[in-house]
Amino acid sequence: MNEETNNTNNEQQEEFKVSGVELKERVMNLIKAGNARKIIIKNEEGQSILEIPLTLGAVGAVIVPTLAAVGALAALLTKCTIVVVKTK
Repeated sequence: MNEETNNTNNEQQEEFKVSGVELKERVMNLIKAGNARKIIIKNEEGQSILEIPLTLGAVGAVIVPTLAAVGALAALLTKCTIVVVKTK
């Protein structure tokens, strides 16, 4: 797992390189931590394949179907990058 941090105006981004097997567990942990605004999953080529907005009102409604999608992606991907966008 590699970690990289990028800072922009009012946002901080962290990138984690994970295997498909680790993907669902890592995303669940990031959602539970509650300090992310958005989670982006990218494939090996760096293309964004899923973006998960994590606004306070939407978290409950988004988690179950989103985790199902993340689980399906995990089965298809061998390596991916998780980008976590946080507000400073």
